[in-house]
Formats: sequence, C-alpha cells, structure tokens
Amino acid sequence: MDFNWHGGVITRKTSVDAHYKNTQNVRRFLLAQCGPQFKFDRDFMAWTRDGAAKTMGDVADEWMRRRGMSTHGYAERNA
Repeated sequence: MDFNWHGGVITRKTSVDAHYKNTQNVRRFLLAQCGPQFKFDRDFMAWTRDGAAKTMGDVADEWMRRRGMSTHGYAERNA
C-alpha cells in the first residue's frame, strides 16, 4: 500500500517511495526537522525523487548537509 504523503504520519524512518510528493505534510515534517529556514529548491527536490533508497530522516539530513549544518537534526537540538 502506498504511503499517504498528504495525511500520513511522517517519521525519520518513513521510506521515500516512487509515489513521494512534496506536500504540506512533508514541508511540516522538514520544518520540524531542519528548522524555520527550511525551503524546497529544485536540486534538493530532484535528489529526493532520484529513485535511490532513502528515508525521510535521510532527506532531512541531506538538506542540513547541503547547508553546512549539523546533521543531528534541528528537532533533536531543540527538543
């Protein structure tokens, strides 16, 4: 069964599947993980959808890595 990217509960362990969509639900998750400076950009969206196996934790960590930030996650640092 496909994951509901619009309303499903996204965790760091949620697998990015072939039906992944950049929804408001995904944006809320990444804002929580990466902080208020998070925003989508074309290169990052292309990387997310490139077909390689990854989780939403990997996606959050990659966004942080691309900005030279700690990959321990905003959520962990601000818990």
